[in-house]
Amino acid sequence: QVRLVESGGGLVQAGDSLRLSCAASGCTFSNYAMGWFRQAPGLEREFVATITWNGGSTYYADSVKGRFTISRDNAKNTVYLQMNSLQPEDTAVYYCARSYMYSSDYYSRDGYAYWGQGTQVTVSS
Repeated sequence: QVRLVESGGGLVQAGDSLRLSCAASGCTFSNYAMGWFRQAPGLEREFVATITWNGGSTYYADSVKGRFTISRDNAKNTVYLQMNSLQPEDTAVYYCARSYMYSSDYYSRDGYAYWGQGTQVTVSS
């Protein structure tokens, strides 16, 4: 079965950087777009970034544009989220997700078939 495992979260100070990783198994990773979402306490899970199957296109939420970079290594079945200039409002559980085949519904949770268990990112001021 498809499995997504995130890692790399932690507690950092405002202005610091973190790199999240998500290792996929149980599917042909290079066939699918991959996304990152986040969920802060009491809030809905929101879109952060997505990358198409070959890395040719990336999409970002306005709140992270210019600070976060999504990338992938299809040889390693892994997607990354480089987060720079972190702010307290970035504090959330971060989830990676695998899209449905041929889906272009990148910004909505409905476009993703599988989810990881999440990794906590906490940014102190």
